[in-house]
Amino acid sequence: MSEKAVFGGGCFWCTEAVFKALEGVSSVKPGYAGGTVAHPTYLQVASGKTGHAEVIYIEYDPNKISYHTLLTIFFASHDPTTLNRQGNDIGTQYRSVIFYTTETQKAEAEKFIAEINASNQVGAPVVTEVVPLETFYEAENYHHDYYANNKNAPYCQIVINPKLDKVHKEFSKLLKQLPQKAPTSLKYEGRRMDK
Repeated sequence: MSEKAVFGGGCFWCTEAVFKALEGVSSVKPGYAGGTVAHPTYLQVASGKTGHAEVIYIEYDPNKISYHTLLTIFFASHDPTTLNRQGNDIGTQYRSVIFYTTETQKAEAEKFIAEINASNQVGAPVVTEVVPLETFYEAENYHHDYYANNKNAPYCQIVINPKLDKVHKEFSKLLKQLPQKAPTSLKYEGRRMDK
């Protein structure tokens, strides 16, 4: 029996690539949630005017990977202390957010955040929203498996590869297998890499 989890941690190309690599995760779909526009397009969400965040919808086997472990990887793979921003991706569509599907998930996410904040009282507080999932809208087909299909693209090399490297290093025991990735030879020059 599978369960669902929905996370927004910046660009969904990044979060999809991270969670697809985990043992016990059977499906990861990029999409949009949390806004007011029904069936939004990528361009509408990218405008920042829909209220939607870029998210991933995860189906997982709780006997193989726990929700707590998913939360651990979610918080380790993005910066939950920056409001409406992940790197050069700026706007409410890139906010850190957990859309819970059960009251148990809500309680676990809130406890997890409280523990992070208590353990690092001198650092910036976590700004991750914890809100109920109302509707998930699946993203257009070209967003699915974006990293797997575009490993040589500059955005993948500069932004996604470092996140995957971190997850592979810190959570190697949780991975299905190490996906092949493009070499990280490009240098980031501080300008936005538009998708």
